[in-house]
Parts: sequence; C-alpha cells; structure tokens
Amino acid sequence: MNLVSRYIARQFGFAFLVCLVVLTLLAWMVGALREFNVMTSQGQSVLVFLAISALALPALVVVVAPLAIFLAAVWLLQRLNANSELVVLAAAGYSPTRLITPFAGITGLAALGLAAITLYAQPASQHELTAWRVAAAADVVQHFLKEGQFTTMRGFTFHIRERQTDGTLLGIFVQDARQKDKTSTYIAGTGKIVDSPTGLVLILNNGSLQQQEGGAASDASIVTFEQYQFDLSQLGRDDNDTISYKPRDRYTSELWNTELAGLKNTAERGRIRGELVDRFTAPLYPIAFMLIALAALGQARTTRQGRASAIGFAILIVLAVRILGFIATQSLSVHSAGGVYIAFSVPIVTSLISLAVITGLLRLSLPRGLTSWYSDLTARLANRTARA
Repeated sequence: MNLVSRYIARQFGFAFLVCLVVLTLLAWMVGALREFNVMTSQGQSVLVFLAISALALPALVVVVAPLAIFLAAVWLLQRLNANSELVVLAAAGYSPTRLITPFAGITGLAALGLAAITLYAQPASQHELTAWRVAAAADVVQHFLKEGQFTTMRGFTFHIRERQTDGTLLGIFVQDARQKDKTSTYIAGTGKIVDSPTGLVLILNNGSLQQQEGGAASDASIVTFEQYQFDLSQLGRDDNDTISYKPRDRYTSELWNTELAGLKNTAERGRIRGELVDRFTAPLYPIAFMLIALAALGQARTTRQGRASAIGFAILIVLAVRILGFIATQSLSVHSAGGVYIAFSVPIVTSLISLAVITGLLRLSLPRGLTSWYSDLTARLANRTARA
C-alpha cells in the first residue's frame, strides 16, 4: 500500500470509528431509556440497569456499523473533493478503481468484526440478556412493593400497609388470580420476605386464606393460619420453570444444528432459518454501502458540479437496499427457503453493480428532474442561511 492509500485508509478508519461510536451511543441511550423501568418500577439497582442495557450493545453495533461505514465514506470523499485532492489524484493517474484498495481494507476489517459479533457476541449477549431479565423479574417482589399501593404481576396482586426498617411487612394482602375459575386471597397481619434454599418465600403470620371457585356468585372457603409460606419464585418463571429462548437469543451453532436436523414445526423452522440468514448476511452490508459511496462520489468533480444530488441519490439507494434486505431476511426467508437466495443476492448484487459503475463498465446518470430539484433545494438553503 503506497503513501496515498495509507493516508486515505487512516482518514477513513478514523471517521468510521467516530461515526460508529456516536451512532452506537445515540442508539444505546434510546434503548437505555426503555430499560429504565427495570431500575424504577421494578426497584433494581443501577448495576442491573447498566448490565441489561450494556448487553444490548452488540445488537446495536450490527445495525449502525454499515451506516457508519457509509457516512464515513461519504464524508471523506466529499472532503477530498472539496480540498481538490480527488482532482489532483485523477490528474496523476489515480483512477477511482484504485480508491477501492484503502477503503476495502478498513471495510474488510469492519465486516470481519461484524461477522464475529453476529455469529458469536450478539447471540451470547442476547442469551445473557434474557437470563438477566428473568432473574430481575424473579427478584422484583422484594423491591417493588410500595406502601399503600396495589401492584399486579403475572396474575398476582400485592398490597402492604407498611414496611418497617428491619424488613417486616404489615397489613399484607395477596391475591392469586392466575386461574380463571379459582381465586385465592391471602390476608395477614405481618410477614417477611426471606431467601430460602428453594428461592424467595413470603412468610405470612396470623392471617387467613380465602379460596373461591366457580366465579363471584359461588361460595368461598376461609382458612385461618398462624404461619404460611408463600412461594415467590413462581413470579419470575413460567409454569414449566424454564426460560423460553427465542431464535434471536440462541447460539449460532444451536440454530445451525436445529436447522440441519429439521423441525416438524414449520413456523419455528422458518424463524430459525430467517435468524441464520440475518446473521450471515449482516457482514455483507458494510461492503455494499462502501461501494455505493464510491460509485456515487468516487469521481472527481469541480466546484461547479454539485455533489448534493449524488449524495442524496446514494442515501436513497442505501435505504432501499437495507429495506429490501430486511424484508428478505425477516419475511421472505422465514416463509420460504427461496427467500434465502434473495436475502444474499440483495447485498451481493448491489456490490457488483457498484463495482461495475466504479470500474466504468456501467454508466448511470441521475434524472434531470432529481438533479434540478437538489440544486434548487441547495440554493434555497444557501439563501436562507445568508439572510439569517
């Protein structure tokens, strides 16, 4: 790699890292706000909140990395052209085809990193994230009970009159309405949540149990007790006491072995196939987006030749390709095995067409209407800026 290629690769790599960090932080902040209820309404600590939100970072990187590659390429090519560096390189015989080398080096590293994330890091983080959420739900009762408030979770309704400093609960009301035709109501004067070998247990003292079957018009049976142990571990798990992992939460090797073995459940097999296709096609999009940027902006242009229309056209192409890829992976490949070929062909065909444009084998020209529209829009924005 010569001096010019190293210079372009260094600038492109730095711009890519900046775009990746900024976009990932913005997306993480939006997702963290949604997870904030884990710390507030469920009473979890800041550590649990940060751990749960941080486990979503690999999934965010998969989404923003191709966009970061495209934005970095557009920014660098625009800056090189504005500083007349592309013109000098073109005059020295540095063709747009040779520009692929420095851009391809950084993009290749990004694609390899993205492949490692989609195949290994993201499934592991999603798997752990699901386990964290289940654990947080199982531990929620001893934190989220508020004095004088009714709280409902998984068919249970809780109410306490007062919580003392030593953890003793006063005036306890618990209603179990999980079954449609059976309701159990526990009322106790005092109680306390303890951690037993079998899980969290709410010990109720000096209370009564009221059971009613067959609806509100049926008779109810009332039993008094001096002490009763109410199992709280059932709140965090399903009735079968197992964590249900979706295809997105499962490891790639597990999905691959399941797909090869075959499933009688056609819908589940389709979801597994779609998830595998999504993981294997994700590393192809940084390459396609980089080539789109080079095809649109790799040619040197004078200051009289506007590049706003080329940038806008490249953005539209990127959006269209990403939407088509999303439809192919999340819908077509799920419902039909033929959708797998479409999902892989979207980034591959886009890359081949972009390469043909860069090498001059294919020439594309923007519609005059689109070019004039962008020119008028740019002129209006410039006039408003000057007036302001």
